[in-house]
Amino acid sequence: MKLRLYCPNPKHYENQLLLRDTTALDWVSQITKPIEQPFLIIDQGMLGLADAGWPKVHPVYVDFQSGAAAHRRLYGGGAGQAIAKAVGLGKKKNLRILDATAGLGRDAFVMASLGAQVLMLERHRGVHLLLVDGLYRLGFNAELDDIQHRLNLASGSLLDSSASLSEFAPEVIYLDPMFPERSKSAKVKKEMVLFHDLVGDDADADALLEPALDIAECRVVVKRPKQAPHLAGKAPTTSHIGKSSRFDIYSKKAIS
Repeated sequence: MKLRLYCPNPKHYENQLLLRDTTALDWVSQITKPIEQPFLIIDQGMLGLADAGWPKVHPVYVDFQSGAAAHRRLYGGGAGQAIAKAVGLGKKKNLRILDATAGLGRDAFVMASLGAQVLMLERHRGVHLLLVDGLYRLGFNAELDDIQHRLNLASGSLLDSSASLSEFAPEVIYLDPMFPERSKSAKVKKEMVLFHDLVGDDADADALLEPALDIAECRVVVKRPKQAPHLAGKAPTTSHIGKSSRFDIYSKKAIS
């Protein structure tokens, strides 16, 4: 199925190059007005995800430089935050971590900002395209140059033999599969509802655990809603439990 692409100002110089490159993809089809279903949008030189609520509802972008990403980098608690403890960054700063369900790249960016070498793996073509654009824009920020060099992207899935990971040799694999949406209440962020509408549930999420355990050298970390069942029904070695989520840790050997 083709993804739809809308550009409200195609003649603007900031949009032209991105529009040219994106419309050259055979699985992208340009539209002349917004539609009800989620669609890609190019505006102000950025590639985002929007729906019929645009422009009242702002598009979802991969933004590593401001907003939530900047707040977590500056004020998120550093190596003391739950994700850092779960993946083992307190034991080794430059861990090789494969984020095998990259999504919008937010957790991957946090781990890279704390010193990890992170490879993001994303199988949805539209989301992968958003990540490519976010990384491209990050490359223009000299202050974050060191983080940008520790953050890389590949297309595919742990369930896809074409996703070659042998050269990266991850010590840790991080999984945060899309959990079935419980509601569209005001408590659920609109951007996550939009993202869920595009990607859907990770119906094969349970199948990710076995290959992750085969590939990871030291541990697999699975982020889950606090009350959710264990992935694939397999109990973890230990868990870090937060207010609304938990990190299940499947240990293979000590990180050193």
